[in-house]
Amino acid sequence: MTKSLEQKFVKELEANQSIIHKVCRTYTNNEAAHKDLFQEITIQLWKAYPKFRGESKFSTWMYRVAFNTAISLYRKAKRNVETSELYDNLKELEFQDYDATQDNQLKLLYQAIYSLNDIEKALALLYLEDKSYKEIANTLGISEVNARVKMNRTKTKLKNILNP
Repeated sequence: MTKSLEQKFVKELEANQSIIHKVCRTYTNNEAAHKDLFQEITIQLWKAYPKFRGESKFSTWMYRVAFNTAISLYRKAKRNVETSELYDNLKELEFQDYDATQDNQLKLLYQAIYSLNDIEKALALLYLEDKSYKEIANTLGISEVNARVKMNRTKTKLKNILNP
């Protein structure tokens, strides 16, 4: 890969790395797993970046890759994490801590989201990011109507979890 492509990727990744943290927070329950998943998502984004055509926003594409990576890793009984050589700029990317648990209500919400199935987790996270139903549908590869129906069911499920 060219140096300019690598620099562009690192710039986009740094600007949007909170997305990866949110996905990691949703699909993991401890710091070590969070860091492992963060690293794996970053690697998968790097591998897939040359195929990014810019037909959607980088953040939308990033969500899709992050969700697919998280779901596929944690559905497997055995984790076989592939690693690849990282280039100079990617090595310099500094891991920034993301502590979403300071607020008790947010902690409870993440616990509730963690108990949902994979698709419901993705829906809830995208909804909390104020994504439109069209963006949610594009990110998850479902119809907009299906996204609305699933989101309503997910909201009801979360309400029942948080207010039994």
